[in-house]
Amino acid sequence: MEFLDYFSSHANLYAEFRPTYPDSLFQYLASICKEKAFAWDCATGNGQAAEGLIRHFHSVVASDGSRKQIQQAKERQRIMYFVALAEQPPLPDSVADLVTIAQALHWLKHEPFFNEINRVLKPDGIVTAWCYNLLEVDPAIDATLLKYYWEIVGPYWAPERRLLEQGYRTIHFPFVELSAPTFYVEADWNLENLIGYLRTWSATQKYMRVKNADPLKLILSDLTAAWGNPKTNRHIVWPLSLRIGRKKTPA
Repeated sequence: MEFLDYFSSHANLYAEFRPTYPDSLFQYLASICKEKAFAWDCATGNGQAAEGLIRHFHSVVASDGSRKQIQQAKERQRIMYFVALAEQPPLPDSVADLVTIAQALHWLKHEPFFNEINRVLKPDGIVTAWCYNLLEVDPAIDATLLKYYWEIVGPYWAPERRLLEQGYRTIHFPFVELSAPTFYVEADWNLENLIGYLRTWSATQKYMRVKNADPLKLILSDLTAAWGNPKTNRHIVWPLSLRIGRKKTPA
């Protein structure tokens, strides 16, 4: 099965500059699980969601198709990392209380992946997929980032990105869907942090490979003018889009 690998080449940047998820999200997910013995975080990247889950579950397994991404994960007691496609996990049947897919569902083959989730989940187990798209800072900075996203690196996004832009709402989700509360990713960053984050975008990396040029230079002056003192921390928000479901009970 083909693995869409857009992040191994800059796994170190991904680990350093991607924002972390709020603990309130993991606390909520644990609260709707009947048991909290075992969670599987698939397409874990460098383990951001796995580290959030382990505070609320007895053990976590975290898998990713990219060995370089897994190598960026920090070792933690009760988290086991391994390299595997999300659609082909070497996990037993009916073992997981929760399956999570953070910022990655758009890269996966949905039908075989959902079949594996149904196999791995316990009866009435929970599955959730979430994503975030554009960050929000203030109107002047946001306008510059919109221009960068759509006009400068826009042609270099993979077609799967559209699913993320739609908040995963158009993906067939074969579970008993539950209403999802609102959560936000938040960070206080200086301009260097923001530039580092923009370098993690797959479209930024593809632009650099194709054109042998740095697209961020095209917005740096506007971004600096809007930001002010580059060492000043600004509050940044990413609204999360969630799909949450419970495994269907056979009729």
